[in-house]
Formats: sequence, C-alpha cells, structure tokens
Amino acid sequence: MVNVERRFTVDKPVGVVAEYLKDFANAEQWDPGTRSCVRTDSGPVQVGSTWHNVSEFKGKETELDYRLDRMEPNRLVFVGENKTATSTDDLTLTPAGSGTEVTYHAHIVFHGLAKVADPFLKSEFEKLGDEVVESMTKAVENLPVS
Repeated sequence: MVNVERRFTVDKPVGVVAEYLKDFANAEQWDPGTRSCVRTDSGPVQVGSTWHNVSEFKGKETELDYRLDRMEPNRLVFVGENKTATSTDDLTLTPAGSGTEVTYHAHIVFHGLAKVADPFLKSEFEKLGDEVVESMTKAVENLPVS
C-alpha cells in the first residue's frame, strides 16, 4: 500500500476548483502520468460517474476504470481499479482567502504479486505527487472565473 499526500494553495475559489476537478477527464491536464482519460457514461457528473484512464508509470502503460465515489462541495473521491491495483484519489478543498487549499491524497493498494513492489514504488509515487502539485496548480490557475 502506498499513500501520498500533498497540500497546496491555488488562486481560484473553491467552487471553480471543484467544478473543474469533478470531471476526472481533466486529469489529462493535471496528472502528469495520465495519457488519456475518457468518460464512459453520460449525463451530468455525479456520484457513480465513470472514466477509463490510461496512464504511464515508470515507462509502462496501465489502464484503470475510475468512478466518482463521493462528491461534496469541498470533497471529491475517485476510485480506480484494475486487476493489479486499486487507486483512490481523495481531494479536499478548503477556502483560503480568495483561493483554495487543495489536499490531494493518493492511496494505492496493490493486488496479487504486485504487492511485492510496494516498498520499491513509494519514492516514485512521492515524486509523482510533487509533479501533481505543479501541474494541477498550473491547470487550475489557467481556468476562467465566471
């Protein structure tokens, strides 16, 4: 099991940040590992909405099917699964002046033989967490405020 948490502030209000992040297809813009992320259902984004994510990690392509498990004004939880791992992205949004403090928590549980890799991957996921801070900040701060 790998846990990575980052806390950072972006210069956009909570409502704008939440509206953007609730569509996991936007991970293409803020997650440096994501190569594609396509919505697999239709209608408004809501709890139960699903996406197919293709990512690259350590030079290998991996595919996960994600669902929005929790959607509140200040919290979004996405769970992605494949036969090798279950990945949870838990985003908490807190007002910080005119901006938003984002707490990003990634929790990855490996299944089967992949569990053996746990201790060796922690530092790689920590590096990816640092990259998420940079890319998510850039993506969010480029959003228009309506």
